Amino acid sequence: MAESVTIARPYAQAIFRLAREGRSLTAWSERLRRLAAIVQDPEMDAFIGNPKFSIQQLADLFLDLSGEPENRELASFIGLLAENRRFTVLAEVSAIFEALKSEDEGVRDALIVSAFPINKHALAALLKQLEAHFGGRLQGRVEVDPALIGGVRVTVGDRIFDASVRGKLDAMTTALKN
Repeated sequence: MAESVTIARPYAQAIFRLAREGRSLTAWSERLRRLAAIVQDPEMDAFIGNPKFSIQQLADLFLDLSGEPENRELASFIGLLAENRRFTVLAEVSAIFEALKSEDEGVRDALIVSAFPINKHALAALLKQLEAHFGGRLQGRVEVDPALIGGVRVTVGDRIFDASVRGKLDAMTTALKN
């Protein structure tokens, strides 16, 4: 996994620079998601690692499946991936690209750990409050941890906001010990 991320990072950074210069971040985001989905299709395993298919045949197949066979930038990118036999890192390229895009747009990831599942309406309201607290736009991901008893613990970058019952009990325990 770490090796594939290391391999994917230069591709993602190059595509990100190209997309930002061309003001096409959203379009490239969609393209990379589509290409990553193509690679993850079980039927593609028969083609990607098969030495019977030339680099050009693989590139042509991916370009046809991409839905944009006339896009020269996409064709160049796919050709580079084919030449280096790097189709297997497309999921990582897409993920790194999305992280770069979010950072460029000023959106930070927030890990919200809750004692109970949070529906999308409650999540939207919570994110609005958290954006005011953390001073910026947030994209939330929710995990459920019943050990919190109630409330939430939010991590944004290296900052933690703990409004959980477990956090308050731990704070009270520490205060009583001192």
